[in-house]
Amino acid sequence: MERREFIARLVAMGLTAAAGIAFADDAPEPARTLPRRPFRPGGPELSIIGFGGLLLRGMEQQQADDIVAWAVDRGVNYFDVAPTYGDSQDLLGPALEPFRDDCFLACKTIQREAAGARAELEGSLRALRTDHFDLYQLHGLTKMEDVDTVFGPGGAMETFTAARDEGTVRHIGFSAHSEEAALAAMDRFDFDSVLFPINCVCIENGDFGPAVIAKATETDTTILAIKGLAWRPVTDASDRPYPNCWYRPVEDPNVARLALGYTLDRPVAAAVSPAAAELLMLAVEVGRRYRPLTDAERADLMARIEGVPPIFPQ
Repeated sequence: MERREFIARLVAMGLTAAAGIAFADDAPEPARTLPRRPFRPGGPELSIIGFGGLLLRGMEQQQADDIVAWAVDRGVNYFDVAPTYGDSQDLLGPALEPFRDDCFLACKTIQREAAGARAELEGSLRALRTDHFDLYQLHGLTKMEDVDTVFGPGGAMETFTAARDEGTVRHIGFSAHSEEAALAAMDRFDFDSVLFPINCVCIENGDFGPAVIAKATETDTTILAIKGLAWRPVTDASDRPYPNCWYRPVEDPNVARLALGYTLDRPVAAAVSPAAAELLMLAVEVGRRYRPLTDAERADLMARIEGVPPIFPQ
């Protein structure tokens, strides 16, 4: 495809916003592509910003192709998706196919029993046009009942471990929005990773996250971050400018650099982007400029989040 045609399509999508993202004069110069960190010791390296597949929901295939190509061009190699994200799997499969061999593809299942997890795993493999997932995750562990079911007789973990033995799953992880469920899951299995909200407002104003970070560090479980650009809960429908994003995100580039810097300063391998193409682009531009926060920058961030209500816990 001609680059001119590619840019024209991005313009039509309103996705040239990255070119107009204005950082402060003292912001670091951007790297050509995103830095990478190891997923596991000696294992694959992930771009520090991951592509949140939910952002594709409702797009046309050509739009999905273009935003995936844009991300890959800037060094994104970590893609995360789930069958509960509407048509996102069906769109990501063809869009990612030309780059699949060089990417780390993570998928999830919300199924808690072995048979349902097996059916969903096979359906996701077909939709995403791949013969394996680099990471397969129990999706959204919330209640202790979820944990008990997946580890009980006929539970989803039977499918996960069998798939790993077969080679269709290379690493096993889980996502959670509950500290209790996350801690319990790590007590029961040697997971490769946990996908969890690592967010400045939640940690500083809600004390939500430190226990999971500590447990993951203790158990040598890789931390993958979500909600790094979350700011506060929405107040009503008019306060929700991004249909696939249920919270109010950070939109100011300089605040985004502080917020994502806070997340990436934790012991995390990568932070997954919010569910909007514009916010992916913002996250990538921030990631290209990432450096650990200075004391002055951290103080600035703490002042900005004072009194801001966290999205977790609720």
